Amino acid sequence: MIMSRIEATHDAETSTLTDRLLAGLPPEAVLTDSDVTASYSHDMASFCPAGAPAVVVLPRTVEEVQHVMRTATELRVPVVPQGARTGLSGGANATDGCIVLSLVKMDRVLEISPVDRIAVVEAGVVNAVLSRAVEEHGLYYPPDPSSWETCTIGGNIGTASGGLCCVKYGVTAEYVLGLDAVLADGRLLSTGRRTAKGVAGYDLTRLFVGSEGSLGIVVRAVLALKPRPPRQLVLAAEFPSAAAACDAVCRIMAGGHVPSLLELMDRTTVKAVNSLARMGLPETTEALLLAAFDTPDPAADLAAVGALCEAAGATQVVPAEDAAESELLLQARRLALTALEAVKGTTMIDDVCVPRSRLGAMLEGVERIAAAYGLTIGVCAHAGDGNTHPTVCFDAGDPDESRRARESFDEIMALGLQLGGTITGEHGVGVLKKEWLAREIGPVGVEMQRAVKQVFDPLGILNPGKLF
Repeated sequence: MIMSRIEATHDAETSTLTDRLLAGLPPEAVLTDSDVTASYSHDMASFCPAGAPAVVVLPRTVEEVQHVMRTATELRVPVVPQGARTGLSGGANATDGCIVLSLVKMDRVLEISPVDRIAVVEAGVVNAVLSRAVEEHGLYYPPDPSSWETCTIGGNIGTASGGLCCVKYGVTAEYVLGLDAVLADGRLLSTGRRTAKGVAGYDLTRLFVGSEGSLGIVVRAVLALKPRPPRQLVLAAEFPSAAAACDAVCRIMAGGHVPSLLELMDRTTVKAVNSLARMGLPETTEALLLAAFDTPDPAADLAAVGALCEAAGATQVVPAEDAAESELLLQARRLALTALEAVKGTTMIDDVCVPRSRLGAMLEGVERIAAAYGLTIGVCAHAGDGNTHPTVCFDAGDPDESRRARESFDEIMALGLQLGGTITGEHGVGVLKKEWLAREIGPVGVEMQRAVKQVFDPLGILNPGKLF
């Protein structure tokens, strides 16, 4: 009887919540079927708990988002904002009884200005859609996460995501000029600017970038664009060891070169990609380095970098002859995470970032950890900015292997901090790395961040349980 009363109370609360939401949202924007809402409960991260949302809402306007937040504040209901749920840290995972606020229907590119070199977009615009839209105007939006065909700009902003081109063009944070964000109580905050320069007041725009939906709901963004560069050419270099490949990375960066891409795949990753896609990559190599230039004379730049690779011990250096061959090499890199997932069926993908000078030590350390735990751990990396993706492959149906996978993941994060790095270069903290965030920033850092959270979200209803 006690359980019946609890269930009745819960059903009544859910009904009240739904009714209040429907007062300001069209019926098709409010999903309550538990089989449907369950599909919105989590992102792509392993080992991250997810609750059962009370309701999923899919607004199409800023006013509808404001209505959701006013309702949530009045009823004291937690809200979990979501994009495409391609995240890898549990940052979009639902909590029991929450409102999942999916922004995917807010998918309009509102403005593209070749003169001001900006785009104004809604949060649900897919990264690749924006990139192609601005290209028609001779412009370029550089951030390109591996999931760029499906991930949204709002999600990119929430996690401060990166991509393959960061070594030259930087991460998402460097392209967000201004934001419109709905606060916890439903007020609309506009931050930043449309101008090329601007230093008025605290930089609240940067504060929102990487906040994982914990300070407000980003609904609109003003993004900086660049002129479209020439098509890049890619070089592939094989190395007899990961240490030699990392030495080449250091030589390239110390030499003042500015590649548009500098990516590394270790032996395990190369074999996985070949197994999945039959791409004919050289499986005899211990590490494969991809370097690209989008300069007016990329062939000359590739020749200079090729010489540095040979000086570092490369056994073979092969520059692509044209854009098609370059794209084939890049496709191999983009397949890396999918290929590693196929090795055992489940992966834990880390994104520890270390100083470039410690990249070799990072890869050597991961190899030791893999041997110690008896696991397959492949590493692909945005080598040019020290951002590694050690990917632990394991059988989720094997409890012991799952335990070892989780422990090895923690060892990798500890190694990154020991080498002067950070626990996350582009995936965010979410649920997965909460404990490690506290270790990285220390007790004073945690206290200050919690104080900021309290100002924006005094009731603690925005994406609770994430970050710290």
